Amino acid sequence: MDVDSHTLQICTPNPKDFPELKNDTFLRAARGEETQYVPVWCMRQAGRYLPEFRESRAGKDFFETCRSPEACCELTLQPLRRFPFDAAIIFSDILVVPQALGMDVQMLAGKGPTFPEPLKEPEDLLRLRTKVDVSEELGYVFKAITLTRHKLEGKVPLIGFTGAPWTLMTYMIEGGGSNTMSKAKRWLYRHPEASHSLLARLTDVIVEYLLGQVAAGAQALQVFESHAGCLGPAQFNEFALPYLRDIARRVKERLKESGSDSVPMIVFAKDGHYALEDLSQSHYEVVGLDWTIDPRAARGRTGGRVSLQGNMDPCALYAPKEQIGETVKTMLEGFGTQRYIANLGHGLYPDMDPEHVGAFVEAVHSHSRRLRKLE
Repeated sequence: MDVDSHTLQICTPNPKDFPELKNDTFLRAARGEETQYVPVWCMRQAGRYLPEFRESRAGKDFFETCRSPEACCELTLQPLRRFPFDAAIIFSDILVVPQALGMDVQMLAGKGPTFPEPLKEPEDLLRLRTKVDVSEELGYVFKAITLTRHKLEGKVPLIGFTGAPWTLMTYMIEGGGSNTMSKAKRWLYRHPEASHSLLARLTDVIVEYLLGQVAAGAQALQVFESHAGCLGPAQFNEFALPYLRDIARRVKERLKESGSDSVPMIVFAKDGHYALEDLSQSHYEVVGLDWTIDPRAARGRTGGRVSLQGNMDPCALYAPKEQIGETVKTMLEGFGTQRYIANLGHGLYPDMDPEHVGAFVEAVHSHSRRLRKLE
């Protein structure tokens, strides 16, 4: 696939212009370096559980918000004003990549992301752009990252992200969310060549997209394979894992070739517990875990090859604050305090109490400092 080779040459300030980073605990943990406490952030920490988020978003189209660097910056910063998170993640959406390929995606109230004209048969691939100028189509994300890096004033690192090829393919074929992903899986069985063609095209765009995010100022990258659980091991190994590996390998190679600093990369394959060993040998520094995996078992299965991230059940935040603290303590004892980033096993839900999120963050910091002294 022909992707514009000048993606990295976007109009961003020289990285030397960014404020000096004051808290690198998250980056140190991601790289496997020693930390004095366990860093913590939450998937969907910029989200509807915050009243100020709901107020900022009121009456505005979701993807219009995504295309506004100023709005994305503000939404990214909101949780940092409330909680001492150790990282920020840029506000955006994984479905901006299918949009860059020419697909129409709408966010409908009560229904979620919707593709009015999903891919139904292999010939529909002809509707996708064959040449994607990532800086042209997704430059608004890069501008949001650069603006946010400056507005963070070095408080914490900024994470960029993308959806993984298989997860994006499911949305593009299903036309939205699905419990079974049966339409997308039908392609894997009936149209394996077309499936690989689509996955390869997505991979090409994702590589350029992630490189553009780093050039714009992202200090770490997360790849969301949100629908890994719909695949069995054989299908995952054929249609998901090779592309996940390809993304990390190519991003790292390109950064090295350009003389740019490397950034830690995180892979989060939700419900992909069957692939833990493979994911830990896929060129990512960090493997994110959902709550279905025992921390000690995850340590054993990954063999010290990677740092781990996760994995408290988000619904544990519905418990009283004291119980949240006990749940965090047990989780930390399972993972240990090193090569570990605390997070939830999935994103925050809209009906969660911000005070309970604060209790989670405080518990991670306080319990990990105590455990660190005992080690």
